[in-house]
Formats: sequence, structure tokens, C-alpha cells
Amino acid sequence: MKTIKGPALFLAQFAGDEAPFNSWKSITKWAADCGYVGVQVPSWDARLIDLATAAKSQDYCDTFKGVAAENGVAVTELSTHLQGQLVAVHPAYDISFDGFAAPEVRGNPKARQEWAVDQVKKALTASRRLGMTAHVTFSGALAWPYIYPWPQRPAGLVETAFDELAKRWTPILDHAEDCGVNVCYEIHPGEDLHDGVTFEMFLERVKNHPRAMMLYDPSHYVLQCLDYLDNIDIYHERIGMFHVKDAEFNPTGRQGVYSGYQPWLNRAGRFRSLGDGQVDFKAIFSKMAANNFDGWAVVEWECALKHPEDGAREGAKFVRDHIIRVTEQAFDDFASGGADEAANRKMLGIGG
Repeated sequence: MKTIKGPALFLAQFAGDEAPFNSWKSITKWAADCGYVGVQVPSWDARLIDLATAAKSQDYCDTFKGVAAENGVAVTELSTHLQGQLVAVHPAYDISFDGFAAPEVRGNPKARQEWAVDQVKKALTASRRLGMTAHVTFSGALAWPYIYPWPQRPAGLVETAFDELAKRWTPILDHAEDCGVNVCYEIHPGEDLHDGVTFEMFLERVKNHPRAMMLYDPSHYVLQCLDYLDNIDIYHERIGMFHVKDAEFNPTGRQGVYSGYQPWLNRAGRFRSLGDGQVDFKAIFSKMAANNFDGWAVVEWECALKHPEDGAREGAKFVRDHIIRVTEQAFDDFASGGADEAANRKMLGIGG
């Protein structure tokens, strides 16, 4: 059993142009003041990190970690959610996702994809320089527009999409192996890897690559009506990262999983601040500890109702209260009579 590290905070939802959210020094101090001991860093946000420099300069990475440490937090992981999304983009989403890319490659899907692959590789190299062993990203999606089987999908369409997805990610996973860093795909609607079955389809095509792992986030499973506790039992050996995020699903006679195109506030399924939703985190933290998860419990704050700074401060305490410091001894050790092999054999009636 392992004791989870934390609490940590994903900074993507908090970085901004106003202090204290507009610089690495000030946002890490703010996170520590909220009660966090770790931060997960969005690698695309130049206000917080220079990814290109981090990939090539050990001095930069040492200074980057040092600033965080001076403020009382560790750097837990780097994120390439936005860049990973661009590794595979269906043409229907070209315009929607173009803004994630550097200006010089926008409007050019081939150049954009090459840029995205380079970005993820840079983040993996930077992760190695920072002394980290896990990295979080999105898989991107080629088949997502065909998620609902109407009109009927042509035979082989999904298989071709996953073959291509694996082809694009295999060189990145090989680079991750060279860096000693796991690629943890956030299993997320909108990505081709959005549940256990799709992760398995991908894993088969990358030949069970040892660096292909999952980020576990129960909120995305609540909104899909997926058993998020059973998911841990099935995939615990491939769970390399953990986002602590709450959600609720309240279907009505008018809407369910698809929520009628409504905004987040009016959806049947929506994300909530920690403790305000329906996720059974006591059971999750118990399963994580029992299954030897030794990573970080990282709060990803998303809520349509509560102010983010309130959610952040409450989230740090919530995670701290749920982390289980695992025992090093059995509760009934006091009653142990001691034994040896000869005594065991005698008790079983097989002694010679």
C-alpha cells in the first residue's frame, strides 16, 4: 500500500493576467497559501513556464523548481492538454482547435500537428530535466464526430481512426521511454480515449507500450454513467495520475447525458467543487491506497457555481482530509502468536 502525495493543484484554471496569477513566483506562493504542497503546470502558458527553454536548459529547470520550493510547493507534473489535442484533430474541429496552436501554424493542419508533436516531446524532455516521471496530456480525436452510431458507420472507420492515432503517438511514446516519463492520457469526452474500452483499443495498437498510462478523473466517468470505482480495480496498473474533481449527474424528463446543448449551469451532468457533487471520494482514496498508487492527488477545479478561489482553498483541505496515511502493520498484530514453517505444517496436519 502507498500513501498518496498531496494536495496539489492544477494551475490551468487559475493562471491569468492579474496578480497573483500572472507569474510563476506569485502563483506558487498563492497556491502554498491555499494549503497546497504541489502544483501541476500547464506547459502552454508562457506566463508560468518557457517550455522551449525548459526542454534544453537544466539551469532553467533547476531555477524553476527552486522558485516553487522557496514558496513551499513541488512541481508535480507538466501538462500538454492543449498540444496533445492537436496531435489528432478531425477536420470538423479545425477552426475550433486552431487557437490552441502557435500563430505561425494556424490554418495549416499538417504544420499544426508537427508543432503539437514537437511540443509534447519538449514537455517530456523538460519533465526529465525536472526530475518527474509522469506527464499528462490529451490523446486528440479522429473518430469523435462518429461517437453515436447514426448514421451507421462504414465498416472499418473506427479501426482506421485508432490505427492512425496509434501511428501518431508511438514516436512520442518512444521518446517518453527515452526520457523515463509516463504519458498519462486524461480519459475525457471529446478525446478518442474517453473510456476504458477506447483506452484498450489504443493500448492494443501501441503494443501495450509501457509508457502509455491513464489519468484517472472520476468526474468524467460520472457524466458518462460509468462505474468509476470498478474502473480503478480494472486499470490500477495503468493509472499513473489522479485528478481530484467532483461532478453530479441529475437527469430529468427533459435531458440526460447529452443535456440538450445547454450551458454548464443548466446541464444534467456538470462539474462541481470538491464536496459539492456526488463522487464518493472516500471509496476512491481507499482504492488508490490499496492499489499502491504513489502519485499525487491533484485538484482540478471546475465548477459552474462557486468562485474559483473559494474552490481552491476548500479543495486543499478536502484532499488533505481524504489522503489515507497507510498502515505499516496489521491491526491484529497484537494477537499474533508467532509461527514458523514447522509449526505451520503441524497445524495443517502435514508435519513429518
